[in-house]
Amino acid sequence: MSSILIGKGDQPVYLQAKYGNRHGLVAGATGTGKTVSLLVLAEGFSRLGVPVFMADVKGDVAGLAMAGVMNEKVQQRVEQTGITDYANEANPVLLWDVFGKSGHPVRTTISEMGPDLLGRILELNDVQSGTLEIAFKLADDQGLLLLDLDDLRALLTFVSENRDEISKEYGLVSTPSIAAIQRALLSLESDGAESFFGEPALELADLLRTDISGRGMINILAADKLILKPKLYSTFLLWLLSELFENLPEVGDLEKPRMVFFFDEAHLLFDDAPSILKQKVEQVVRLIRSKGVGVYFCSQFPDDVPDEILGQLGNRVQHALRAFTPRDQKAVKTAAETFVANPGVDVATVISQLAVGEALVSTLQEKGIPMPVERTIICPPRCRMGSITPEERAQLMAVSPVSLKYDKPVNRESAYEILNKRTIEKNAASTAEAASQPQTQTPTQTKQQPESKGMLSDLLWGTGRRQGMVESMAKQAARTVGSQLGSKILRGVLGGIFGGKR
Repeated sequence: MSSILIGKGDQPVYLQAKYGNRHGLVAGATGTGKTVSLLVLAEGFSRLGVPVFMADVKGDVAGLAMAGVMNEKVQQRVEQTGITDYANEANPVLLWDVFGKSGHPVRTTISEMGPDLLGRILELNDVQSGTLEIAFKLADDQGLLLLDLDDLRALLTFVSENRDEISKEYGLVSTPSIAAIQRALLSLESDGAESFFGEPALELADLLRTDISGRGMINILAADKLILKPKLYSTFLLWLLSELFENLPEVGDLEKPRMVFFFDEAHLLFDDAPSILKQKVEQVVRLIRSKGVGVYFCSQFPDDVPDEILGQLGNRVQHALRAFTPRDQKAVKTAAETFVANPGVDVATVISQLAVGEALVSTLQEKGIPMPVERTIICPPRCRMGSITPEERAQLMAVSPVSLKYDKPVNRESAYEILNKRTIEKNAASTAEAASQPQTQTPTQTKQQPESKGMLSDLLWGTGRRQGMVESMAKQAARTVGSQLGSKILRGVLGGIFGGKR
């Protein structure tokens, strides 16, 4: 039977691989050994051939890439836990970084994220979300690629400037809704989201790799800087879970998970998050099990995770909690109530007496029944327990199988360039046509032409299809060829000068 030895209490404590997709929680106060438990679990899944994804908040998880060193404390812990095949060894590791500095860049496109998830992340109301849906539908209909934030901003500007025509074909678009979306994008961008949106976009297959020996690749996300941007951190994690849920096939219960995620500082997913976003996380966690994916949250307190999600976490590793404050006492009570009782363990008392490297553990056993809680001495990891040097990090990235694929950004023509180009062409055409008109016109000449049936297409596709609206605009421009025409020409020229992407 495939399993991971977590540690030893009155008896060895295992996590069975076939229940690895039933999710889990690693909790405990700072300095009580949570990271060691994460390393043991990650190594165990990797040895079973299961790819792992981890967020490295403090910089010490990357030590998985280096072999550990035997010393007196490690030897003592090996003997305490009864490991018979212990050997220091490195693990196959891929390094990732949303900002592209401490690992390979992690990117997705605006189109791949989609209006629904983006609207939730931006905390839009129903009306604003509807406007965003219209913008995405317009982009799809007209073949406008939405790759990065510049593309989405350019599209929103176009929708705002032509909202009357767009409203007739797609539904009501209001200026306040567009402004609200733009403000929300600005807030997200201030957290560094500009680095996250673009190409080449991350392919999920690259997270599901195994090495040549069949060991699961451990994907480590550098999160020491990302954690300072809570909104971007939660955006990334929610997107990744959603992508897996939407793209992986249903597989039911396997002999081992297809992939396992460890999310450190889990409270950042839920603190101050709107209820609709919490519901999305809950939905994904509840349903992604059938895709063969396990999700493990790591946080200081078990009640950092909402009850609706906490109830989905079948495997628990609870390190010490110090009941110094009312908040701590509440957390102790929550932890005690969520374990299956063991007559030999008084959880409420023991939880504050646990030494560093000890934990209260309960995992799912046969038929998915949770074992009674066991006071457990956690196994020592086989890797380095600590950070890696910048030189070691650079070497790992240099020999990585994905370095050529992701390290160099790609900026192909998309909505931003196309809409700017069309604006310049439209302004130039209007200017030329206005200049060819006589300065005085008869009432018949000044009568506005009927609106063309394809006005929106004319707006989008430029000079070749501007028979309706562009003619009308040109004739109006001729009547105001003075100051207004001058301003319009100037805007067009400046748009051409500054229209390139940053």
